[in-house]
Amino acid sequence: MEKAERGFRKGMRFLRKFGLTPFGMAMLFALAVFPLVIQDEVITRLLISALMLGALAMAFDFTAGFININNFGYAAFWGVGAYTSALLAVKLGVSPWLGMLAGGVFAGLLGLGLGFLTLRLAGIFASCMTWFVALAMFAVTANWVELTRGTSGLSVPPLFHTTENIGYYYTIFVMTILTYVGLRVIINSHIGTAFRAIGQDIQAAQASGINVTKYKIMNFTISCAIAGVLGGFYAHFVGIITPTVMNTSHTVEIMVLSYVGGRGTIWGGLVAGLIMIPGMEYLKGLLELRLLIYGVLMIMVMIFFPNGLAGLYNKFFNLLGESFFEKGQRVKKGGEERGGRAEMKN
Repeated sequence: MEKAERGFRKGMRFLRKFGLTPFGMAMLFALAVFPLVIQDEVITRLLISALMLGALAMAFDFTAGFININNFGYAAFWGVGAYTSALLAVKLGVSPWLGMLAGGVFAGLLGLGLGFLTLRLAGIFASCMTWFVALAMFAVTANWVELTRGTSGLSVPPLFHTTENIGYYYTIFVMTILTYVGLRVIINSHIGTAFRAIGQDIQAAQASGINVTKYKIMNFTISCAIAGVLGGFYAHFVGIITPTVMNTSHTVEIMVLSYVGGRGTIWGGLVAGLIMIPGMEYLKGLLELRLLIYGVLMIMVMIFFPNGLAGLYNKFFNLLGESFFEKGQRVKKGGEERGGRAEMKN
């Protein structure tokens, strides 16, 4: 029995290294079997979008939640990855799988260059610079018609030669898990400790000897590279892309998922995506008011639930744990009192 208990604790410690809990594992299992049980192409396609945007929200939170830089041009790096993979497939016949990786590399290199230019600036100034660069990338994509076909749209070959979506579902499912585990491993390392220190107090981090600019650029580059890979997937999933993929509205959507999920938690953005994206789909009549709804949600979260869904989750389980602890204490106290009375009788 003790060996089994030690083995269980060892297994739990191993899972926590990758940011996984029993609840998280149950959630992943449910997502893994869902399309096999509910064989509906519309719902499967909706879940693909939810997982993709959830993964983007996690990567966005990696920067916003740990080094306090809101990348207002984040959708542009997503679009760069999409166009890189699409153009390599269309112009050079490169495999879409290699194209997705190339999209990540190119978006990461752009992030690296932009980081060198902007991340020496403080907070909001760096965020605004990312937005200005994103607007420039949008303009280039829209006007370089000979290469990108501009607003006419660029047709992209699919990943799978089938009309079914299940292959895309499991592809983005694996990509989402790898994104979360990869980010969590980094956060749990000494590099993540430096990120936290920068996010909490940048002057104290500098005073303790941390090269702030180096770690901010590292964080920013990783986040942009993830967006590029996911953009490559998006291009081959939808089959046609236009410059609107780089719109600021997409960045707002990703940012809202990150903040509603819980800033600085990584996994919160994914949970928010799985709840909000299907929810917005069933509110199609309010599609024109989507950004307004997102704005109201952001205000409500910042005022009433600053820790987002992750904070509510932690609060619920803390209260649950306290109730069990108090119950155990009452049982223990009752047992001690009964034992004391028995001793007095003797």
